[in-house]
Amino acid sequence: MRPQFDAVLFDCDGVLVDSEPITNGVLRDMLHELGWELTQTECMRLFVGKALKDETALIAKHTGKPLGADWIASFQQRRNAALTERLVAIPNIHDAVHRIHAQHAGRIACASGADRFKVEMQLRKVGLMNYFESRIFSGYETPRSKPFPDVYLAAAAALFIDPRRCAVVEDTVTGVTAGVAAGALVFAYAPHGGDAALLAAGATRVFADMAQLPMLMIQE
Repeated sequence: MRPQFDAVLFDCDGVLVDSEPITNGVLRDMLHELGWELTQTECMRLFVGKALKDETALIAKHTGKPLGADWIASFQQRRNAALTERLVAIPNIHDAVHRIHAQHAGRIACASGADRFKVEMQLRKVGLMNYFESRIFSGYETPRSKPFPDVYLAAAAALFIDPRRCAVVEDTVTGVTAGVAAGALVFAYAPHGGDAALLAAGATRVFADMAQLPMLMIQE
């Protein structure tokens, strides 16, 4: 058996770390303070997988209040405090990353739509930074964030790998769309269902346990 890809590119939130409920809980609270009432489910549906900087017009539309840099900075401060206190890794991800890193001779990267500080802080907190250091890419540092492919194209280019020879690991329709647009084959992590939407977005395979992932990267 041998790897069927030349590199594996991981999303961060919801793939490496279980951050989305924490981040969206903070966002929901802050939107409530602006007068926009959302349930946790509604907030997750609207904002998971998207960069907040790209959603300020939507928030302003529903609240009647334009968001400045101070509000974004306040959100990031409250978000970071909550993540520092409560963040945990996705189940079975440590072994999966360790095995995939070895299988691909270290040719893995983290390509996230989040800001770099958040990504690096999270990877350090859950003990995954050693696998990704110097190979972390942020959608805040590319011309366009997900669902556009820019961050995945940047990661593949930095590894000197054709994106068509890369596997992308994602968990949202937005992220799957970005990986497909980059030309990669996308494996979608969906521990709580949602297979149909991820497959419709172009995912090659949907799986429910990170323990499965290393074998999905192998060609018999």
